[in-house]
Amino acid sequence: MPDTYRCVFCEIVAHRAPAHVIDEDDLSLALLDIQPFTEGHCLIISKRHVPWWHELTDDEIASVFRMAKRVARNLGSVFSPEFVCMYTRGRRIPHTHIFLVPTMKGDVLDGFFNALERFQESPETLAAIKHPQALAATAAKIRSSKG
Repeated sequence: MPDTYRCVFCEIVAHRAPAHVIDEDDLSLALLDIQPFTEGHCLIISKRHVPWWHELTDDEIASVFRMAKRVARNLGSVFSPEFVCMYTRGRRIPHTHIFLVPTMKGDVLDGFFNALERFQESPETLAAIKHPQALAATAAKIRSSKG
């Protein structure tokens, strides 16, 4: 990582950047996401700068997921969501973080997950597009494009 890169999460952990902290322990920190999908959308971050969660120590993993469970229960108590969505990212900000998003029927994430489930439940559609003849036809379409 270049010396000029300043990780926003590291800045928050070091108290050099503002954040709405929800909870913390020695190894992890929970804060509100400043670009929330829903009210209460939180991030759980490792205090040590580690790009991918699977590169954390066992103690860090335990801390991050313990905190995620505790915060998810709090979100459930406060917002009464249908469920609290948990997923990880790291491409935009390469520092381990878990999203916790209280999700209700009909909200943005509910629509996304419904579409994803419909896609997952239609293997015949996937089988059709990966057949060798279908792949050859797709390749021919792309090659012939004037775009």
